[in-house]
Amino acid sequence: MKPLIVLGESAVDEPPVRPLPANETTSARPKSFHSLATRFSVFTAVLLLWVGAAIVAWDIHQSAFNPARGVLLFGVVAVVAGSISRFTMRILARPLAMLQQGITAVRNGRLETIQVSRTGDEIEYLGDSFNSMIQALLSSRKEIQQHQELLEERIRQRTEELEHAMLRAQTANHAKSEFLANMSHELRTPMAGILGMIDVTLESDLTPEQKEQLETAQRCAWSLLALLNDILDLSKIESGRMGLEQIPFNVRAVLQDCVKSLQPRVARSTVELTCDIDPGVPEEVFGDPLRVRQIFANLLSNAVKFTDAGYVRARLRALESNEYEITLRFEVDDSGIGIEEEKLPLIFDKFTQADGSVSRRYGGTGLGLAITQRLVELHRGEIKVKSEPGKGSSFVVDFICLLSAHPRQAEASLADIDSAAEAMPAEAPSRILVVEDNQVNQKVVTTVLKKRGFEIELANNGEQALQILEDSMAFDLILMDIQMPVLDGLETTRRIRQDPRWRELPILAMTAHAMSGDRERCLDAGMNGYISKPVHPSHLLRVLSDYLPAAAPRPSANDCIVSHTG
Repeated sequence: MKPLIVLGESAVDEPPVRPLPANETTSARPKSFHSLATRFSVFTAVLLLWVGAAIVAWDIHQSAFNPARGVLLFGVVAVVAGSISRFTMRILARPLAMLQQGITAVRNGRLETIQVSRTGDEIEYLGDSFNSMIQALLSSRKEIQQHQELLEERIRQRTEELEHAMLRAQTANHAKSEFLANMSHELRTPMAGILGMIDVTLESDLTPEQKEQLETAQRCAWSLLALLNDILDLSKIESGRMGLEQIPFNVRAVLQDCVKSLQPRVARSTVELTCDIDPGVPEEVFGDPLRVRQIFANLLSNAVKFTDAGYVRARLRALESNEYEITLRFEVDDSGIGIEEEKLPLIFDKFTQADGSVSRRYGGTGLGLAITQRLVELHRGEIKVKSEPGKGSSFVVDFICLLSAHPRQAEASLADIDSAAEAMPAEAPSRILVVEDNQVNQKVVTTVLKKRGFEIELANNGEQALQILEDSMAFDLILMDIQMPVLDGLETTRRIRQDPRWRELPILAMTAHAMSGDRERCLDAGMNGYISKPVHPSHLLRVLSDYLPAAAPRPSANDCIVSHTG
């Protein structure tokens, strides 16, 4: 049964309204809500009833009232009112109800067209307009979905491309690391021979002219090695694998050594080089003296290089400290050529100099400041620069050093380390097995060690070393190269450690491999220490003093030279 709308004495059908789904909401109707069709029907019925009542009243007034006629009249009024109400429901109420359902569906996210009553009036036009709007929205939604699918496909493709690019970058980075490792070995091997033989020759009887020529060649060789070390250091820093040592060192002495090393260059010019160290700077701190020296040396060397006349002033002072660490400030001011303000951010970029012509006039690769900045950051510090063309530059470096370290590290001071080599008696020389395939390196190491009284035996590869150990166990230490034919140093060390007779025998890696991770691989194979080539005699003897028994020979005073090896 269809619900009825009661209008006075009449009842008409209400158009069917599709019920909303359970999850679909609509606005609540007010309690006083009456449909337009109901109001029109009520108005029509009241109007007809008023007309009928007026006719009956007139008949009564004229004394011509007929009850049968009155009943007929009211029956006609009821039929007319019912017909008008039904017509109104069909023409007006049903289309509006369907339009309301469509609007409600749109509000709830469903785009559906409605059935339009072909009445030829505004209601039909309103329904057609609503359906046109829905069609346009459906078309737009379809286009949006297509664009979304296309965008998702492009994102997927870009993601795959990025993954492939990342994989290629990782592969290229690995290849670069392998290339640098191989180049490091190939370059350091002949450099070790050049520097070693120069050191050996300088200790012989030479004329002043010959000694000066050899010292010039030695400085050139060290400059070439410094360039190689810069490239390798940059690679280590960028890979995030460069670590800092925490050993006791005299930061005052490090700065003074850097200044002294530049004095010969300054002496040939009109530049005044001064160094000022505040009393508040402690003599001994814990950190990485090699990396701190790099920071000092790079900034001082740049200041001297780019200053033709005037001054270069270095200053070291303490900013703040607590029980565990201290912040130091290193300042370098010069009266050199200066840098334009817009080019200051570029000076810390790799292989970059503020002026392209500068590299032709003064030389350099542009790596020094890039490495310095990264080393400062490793020390939890920062570097700042102020400069003006023609008036000079000012670099300020703040970095942190420890005031205490691990108890085992704190047990020995620099004086103890330096005196250890001097305290070694000259009795009962130690026997060392040198496992090295390069004949030049064999000659260098043999010459240095035999001159200090060590007994040396050579092996050209790991297999020979194992055979020599089998024939004679009386060795105090092994110097082991890594890259060798037949059997390399790592595998040789592993086999030595497998034999209980040689598990306590000290083995030191002496190799041109100086890339990040090489030291760890040597230690993991069972070696006790690591020395990178080229090795300076003083550095080699100092390391040997840590592993050889007290009967080892004492190094000579000529070997007390600072080592700049990587």
